[in-house]
Amino acid sequence: MASSNKVAFHARSISFPTRSNPLTLTVEEQLCRLRSSEQATSSSSISHNLAGLKDLYESVEDFLQLQNEKCVDGVLDGSLMLLDVCGTIRDVLSQMKQCVQDLQSSIRRRSDLANEVNEYMTSRKKVTKVIRKCLGGLKKMQNKNCDDVAIVNVLREVEVTTLAVFESLLSFLYGHNAQSKSSSWSLVSKLMPNKRVVCEGETNEVEKVDMALNALIGHKQKIVGDVKTAQKPLEALELSIQDLEEGLECVFRGLIKTRVSLLNILNQ
Repeated sequence: MASSNKVAFHARSISFPTRSNPLTLTVEEQLCRLRSSEQATSSSSISHNLAGLKDLYESVEDFLQLQNEKCVDGVLDGSLMLLDVCGTIRDVLSQMKQCVQDLQSSIRRRSDLANEVNEYMTSRKKVTKVIRKCLGGLKKMQNKNCDDVAIVNVLREVEVTTLAVFESLLSFLYGHNAQSKSSSWSLVSKLMPNKRVVCEGETNEVEKVDMALNALIGHKQKIVGDVKTAQKPLEALELSIQDLEEGLECVFRGLIKTRVSLLNILNQ
């Protein structure tokens, strides 16, 4: 994939504490791998990034065992924020999967298909509103100032890198082709001015479904195309969402463990 597609992680020069410490070096190496990962425009590349986050948080868990109250107090709010964002994305994935499954069932039954397609499209509009709001919030979170304490810097970099992966996932779920002429997509582009969210000419699984359904429904909201053309992209999207859900669930558990560890350190 072209180098222009790489995620624009908000990299800063990090002064890692006790660089000879193997735990610190492990966290640093995993951060570097995630920063250099390519822009996720497919479910497989996003799943790869989520797996990288899972490994990162396992290392962070070990890293935190060596820290004290002074070091972690400044990142406690960030841990809660990441859990909130992750929870929002989980809800979006769950809603999208349910809509895809309902639409597939309707196609198999060939019953009330036009109404089911319209319900899917209505749900997509609601989901994109949630994603736009979440993307706007991520931008503010990524631009916040970082503390000078070296250990806090490490944890801040973990936070920023996590936000960048979440941003790629949200952009994937938003889609592009079906909304490319809308003001809503222009808003998302402005929220992420430093990178191209989706490369011109590329189409991910979400967009393929949007395109297939747009071709299926006529201007009077009636079925005018071959329903079989929508079956394959719907099946692919369902499998993609399932993979993303599994990867995100692992990250969510890692975020919970990290927050518990932070609270335990503060309560020592």
